[in-house]
Amino acid sequence: MVDTARFLADLHDLRKIGTYKTGVHRPTYTKEDMESRRWLMDRMTECGLEPEMDGIGNVIGRHKGAGPHLLVGSHIETQNHAGWLDGALGVVSGLALARAGLPVDVIAFADEEGHYGGFIGSRSFIGQLEDAEIDRLANRYHGKPLREALKEAGLEGRPRMRCAEGRYRGFLEMHIEQGTQLESAGLRVGVVTGIVAIRQWKLVFTGMQDHAGGTTMAERRDAGLSAIRLLAEIDRQFPLVCGPRSTWTTGRISLDPGAASIIPGRCEVLFQLRDVDTAIIARMEERLHALVQESNRREKCPCVLEPVSLSTPALCDQALQQALADAAEALAPGAWQRMPSGAGHDAQYIARVMPAAMLFTPSINGISHHWAEDTKEEDLALCVRVLAEGAARYLAA
Repeated sequence: MVDTARFLADLHDLRKIGTYKTGVHRPTYTKEDMESRRWLMDRMTECGLEPEMDGIGNVIGRHKGAGPHLLVGSHIETQNHAGWLDGALGVVSGLALARAGLPVDVIAFADEEGHYGGFIGSRSFIGQLEDAEIDRLANRYHGKPLREALKEAGLEGRPRMRCAEGRYRGFLEMHIEQGTQLESAGLRVGVVTGIVAIRQWKLVFTGMQDHAGGTTMAERRDAGLSAIRLLAEIDRQFPLVCGPRSTWTTGRISLDPGAASIIPGRCEVLFQLRDVDTAIIARMEERLHALVQESNRREKCPCVLEPVSLSTPALCDQALQQALADAAEALAPGAWQRMPSGAGHDAQYIARVMPAAMLFTPSINGISHHWAEDTKEEDLALCVRVLAEGAARYLAA
């Protein structure tokens, strides 16, 4: 039986480290983040696990008994001024399963939130983070090199752990939904079917920097206007080729030189699209390329489409999914559904080396990456019970 009271108490204790309003500010490798990792190692010891922190900041607590084992976890650093459950929920739920006597290793991966790079903790764990990449990575907000941050955090010189071959039957990650699908349907549990691919592109428009008053409208080559017109056309065309859960986002528009009285001679746009279906992704990317080609035929400012990061979907393991689904039906009959994840998670990388699955709790008003993020405590307690029941069913199969 899961001690849900202790589970909730651990979540509330962890949120005290880096408290910001009703949320948490605990960026990667800050003193608050490192304090939370030491807090976690103490809790692991209390659970009878053997804790270790490696040279990238991953923290693992290993079960001392015989297998078969499951790996359970997520991350505990946060976005800036963000919520108290994103990531932390998956790690603390692992502690709850360990306390309940299940043969699990609990892990907190470093920097899932991408302050220094993309999923560097989980990628390091599966052997897909090279030293050369660590050498060149820096903080996306203030530019501090990753090597410097690791030294300041006391991690310099520590070896980086690797996933032990043959130790695990699978990986489980519990997480808040970060959307409104469960809440809108009046449901309390989501069994995740797969994690979306995130395809990020840079669109670079080249025009002519010139004077805003002396250059007539007919003479202008305004890179910003060309970008806006293409983005509007993308938004008009994508609904014709997308799926029911596809998303696309213009995350940044940068004008150069970015002055009120100067026509921008260059515009850079960061654009991404997401879906869990490779065929739908292919249709959307085909339409994106066609729209860029049409823009270059029509506009005075040519656009170059440059790939930034092109991830692939990660489908959740069928047997793990079914174990979670059976547990959800037993503990919350009629109050759960299968659903894809619209966000990226460490599970998508761990799925490359072992079976992986995820469980979602509802998010109140769908809020996440904001200090107002929250979930009802009764839903948190229910979902950790479902996770434990699903883990037990899968291990017994």
